[in-house]
Amino acid sequence: MSVFDSIRATGFRRGPQRILGGIAGGIARSLGWNVWLVRLLVLLSFLLPVLGWVAYAIAWALTPWQDGSIPVARWLGRR
Repeated sequence: MSVFDSIRATGFRRGPQRILGGIAGGIARSLGWNVWLVRLLVLLSFLLPVLGWVAYAIAWALTPWQDGSIPVARWLGRR
């Protein structure tokens, strides 16, 4: 089992209600929270020096889309 298969097995996916990358939508959906509240919290995390941006970029690169494809896996030529 690859790292990407393990990520897919968690069941976490980008939310269908996405503005940019769908990370906030996925978090809101998995926690049962309002998507706008999570978006506000994500935006507030961007105020933290570097940490908010880096965490979001890592989450964006490793979070599967609704079809299960992962951006990093596609960049590496894996499905």
